[in-house]
Amino acid sequence: MAEREFPDYTVRSGASLEGSRYTAWLSVVPHGHGFPVYYAICENRSFRHQDAAEFAADDALAAVLALEEDGTPVFPDNYTGFADEAAGPA
Repeated sequence: MAEREFPDYTVRSGASLEGSRYTAWLSVVPHGHGFPVYYAICENRSFRHQDAAEFAADDALAAVLALEEDGTPVFPDNYTGFADEAAGPA
């Protein structure tokens, strides 16, 4: 799990087991008060191995340019989140 600080928010990456596969996610946690908001990375994608899902989540966290006022991550134009040649086993 990696994390980055932004004004008013901390963003963390991670992976969770859902059934027999892992899902990559970002969690946006407001500073002060409020509840975290979770964003699935490539919602139509799952991983057989936890390390591959964590790699995808860390990669997505690194790609975040900024956060909107409500904490929604902003990615570069045409960002897909798919980097199969670098992700290892899926």
